Amino acid sequence: MAAVKMIDVRKGMVLNMGGTLFYVLDRDLNTPGNWRAILYLKMKNLTTGSITDERVHPDDKGEVVYLDTKDFNYSYKDGDEYVFVDGETFEPVNLGADMVGDMMKYLRENDPVKITFYDGKALSMELPQTVTLKVTETEPGIKGATAAAQTKAATLETGVVVQVPSFIAVGEQIVIQTEDGKYLKRAAKEGK
Repeated sequence: MAAVKMIDVRKGMVLNMGGTLFYVLDRDLNTPGNWRAILYLKMKNLTTGSITDERVHPDDKGEVVYLDTKDFNYSYKDGDEYVFVDGETFEPVNLGADMVGDMMKYLRENDPVKITFYDGKALSMELPQTVTLKVTETEPGIKGATAAAQTKAATLETGVVVQVPSFIAVGEQIVIQTEDGKYLKRAAKEGK
């Protein structure tokens, strides 16, 4: 942790305010004429996920903390927890369903994730922007269909159901955006 003046706080920093960690989303320094300057910080509580607006004096002191983000691979489910293994040290980390939530519907065994830690405690998990998954169930593909506007539901190997173009068939590998579950494209076939 490092003490800094609030005027030096920038977007992307993490502040420890009263024992709670906040990620700075935005800042706005307001200097109205001959009045005292006011700094507005828009922050995300890293524990609850809620967004708050704080009004602070630019000369106040704050504690900036540094987080550690590491690469992990999903290994297996153990009861109500999910086990991830560090890609370098092979140390396991267990994360509860409350932290991973709906993200698990995009993960298969050995898929990569990033886990952020503070003082050795996991704070959050981040998926890659896209994942490639196999279609296990959908209506038959329509030969010659190229219009992406026509969609149908498809169940993928992790159990998640997404909307895909009508030409996608069972067994195909497709690329999905993890942020919103949208179909992006067919995965490139190996060897081509």
